[in-house]
Amino acid sequence: MTDLPDFPDHMLSLSVARVAEQAALASADWVGRGDEQSADQAAVNAMREQLNLLDISGTVVIGEGERDQAPMLFIGEEVGTGEGPAVDIALDPLEGTTLTAKDMPNALTVIAMGPRGSMLHAPDVYMDKLAVGPGLPQGVVTLDMSPADRVTTLAKAKGCTAKDITVCILERPRHEDMIYDVRQTGASVRLITDGDIAGVMHCVDSATTGIDMYMGSGGAPEGVLAAAALKCMGGQISGRLIFRNNDERRRAEKAGITDFDRIYTRDEMVTADVIFAASGVTSGTLLPGVKRDGGWLETSTLLMRSKTRSVRHICCRMPMKTD
Repeated sequence: MTDLPDFPDHMLSLSVARVAEQAALASADWVGRGDEQSADQAAVNAMREQLNLLDISGTVVIGEGERDQAPMLFIGEEVGTGEGPAVDIALDPLEGTTLTAKDMPNALTVIAMGPRGSMLHAPDVYMDKLAVGPGLPQGVVTLDMSPADRVTTLAKAKGCTAKDITVCILERPRHEDMIYDVRQTGASVRLITDGDIAGVMHCVDSATTGIDMYMGSGGAPEGVLAAAALKCMGGQISGRLIFRNNDERRRAEKAGITDFDRIYTRDEMVTADVIFAASGVTSGTLLPGVKRDGGWLETSTLLMRSKTRSVRHICCRMPMKTD
């Protein structure tokens, strides 16, 4: 592996948490108001503003999409003052725009930062994903297995029966056969409407969340962000890009991807130590959402560093701004 630039993760970690926190505060004004676009734009604006205050030479490698489709925080956009370390930034300013608009659980603002060249430049295509928590043999389940085989193999590794396994799957028509196959083993399926980064992260603490495995296809950028989270928390994730047409293949080639059938492991999607932060917008299993208490606002943020495997839960309480 080529040498990567020095990355002062300790010095940058609280700044990264503040980026996620400010995006959550901005998007919280749109919770339950039925306007996905405005909620997302508020998070984008806040996140971009905070990033540009940091003494970094940052490049967005996972962002809101191609430049012509995303006026802000597009893939390849440069952020920061340009006076600091060269870093890669992966972000989802609002994971769960629909969840926010409908005031449903588990909407998050998410950002990861690592040294330049440390994260897979995944194009905005689908990725077939499979994730489990820590403490299991490497490669215990694979994408080449059938959904049923994944369940029975994981149950054996955990010393339990398939009936004791719960699998998290994004509720989409494309997953109907997968859901059926998993249920035929006797396992339970936890369906989520949106937010597959959170879905993957739930596997890490199955005793609390009740989720043992995540599987199914979703956005490739979210797959890289989930890999960054598991790099800090432990656990395994593998992903294979899905191309539906030649245009998507050309976009992958533009990002430097030539092996279209490659299966990426966690450490191939994120090759060096990173910082990961997520703030709750709406309350969920992972984090409480933004709270209003009299004249105060309260945010909850998960801040993690893979170098130290530290996981911090930060509660910030601040007075509301008045005109």
